[in-house]
Amino acid sequence: MAYILQVDFPMNGPFGNEMAEAFSDLAKSINEEEGMTWKIWTENPETNEAGGIYLFETKQSAEKYLDMHTKRLAGFGIETVNAKIFTVNSALTEINKGPLK
Repeated sequence: MAYILQVDFPMNGPFGNEMAEAFSDLAKSINEEEGMTWKIWTENPETNEAGGIYLFETKQSAEKYLDMHTKRLAGFGIETVNAKIFTVNSALTEINKGPLK
């Protein structure tokens, strides 16, 4: 079974290429997180929001990462974090070519 972690929060930038440059080391470190399969980075400069969609192997690893990530964001001065964990329906996701591996 796989689990999706959906996270978003207010952020005033950077966005786009500046965001990629600023957070490339962070992105590399996320690859080392226990149970994390992949992350899709999200951003909306028009509404000053950023976040991500993550795939985790277990619910426990998603919860552990969310706890750590919320604390890290608080260290950046971001106090409002919206997050949800969902179970992935693998059969339907495969039909729609969702990356589960």
